[in-house]
Amino acid sequence: MPDARIFVPLCGKSLDLLWLAAQGHSVVGVELSPIAVRAFFKAARMQPARRKHGKFTLWQSGRIDILCGDLFDLTASDLGNVAAIFDRAALTALPEDIRHAYLAQLRKIVPAACKILLLTTEEPEAGETEDQPFAIAEEISSLYARAYDIDLSHVESLFEADADPLIKELVRIEHKAYLMTPKSLPELLA
Repeated sequence: MPDARIFVPLCGKSLDLLWLAAQGHSVVGVELSPIAVRAFFKAARMQPARRKHGKFTLWQSGRIDILCGDLFDLTASDLGNVAAIFDRAALTALPEDIRHAYLAQLRKIVPAACKILLLTTEEPEAGETEDQPFAIAEEISSLYARAYDIDLSHVESLFEADADPLIKELVRIEHKAYLMTPKSLPELLA
């Protein structure tokens, strides 16, 4: 789907925006922090135009738009006609008690046929910890399975240095890509 409009929630200063634009897509991100938005455009060596857009400040350069403001204030008209959502850990970056509201907001502001590519980073051996109270795959199923068909389309296992600098060991990390395809209306009513 070349030239599709891709929505990147909680985009921060992610370089994924540049990659998506380089693939021929128009990209619209939303980010709360103007510091992160400024850092993105500075790192990309782009001079964005800025203007007020409803409750947001719209930063634009080339095929990339970033709406700076609160995701929960977004409307469908703010986004335009998006074909897909590219979620690189936005879901898992949110506190657990907000994740249902996050998904409800996405469903409210994007077309019903909008697919979601969800990228996660998981520590499979971690088991239950404060940071990962239960398996991410189980949470994804509980959040998405009613409205979406879930396809774990890619898993890559790597050994990386532990995030805690005091721990001098490698931990196994799994980078996963889930493709969420909306179920048809008859399936939802069943």
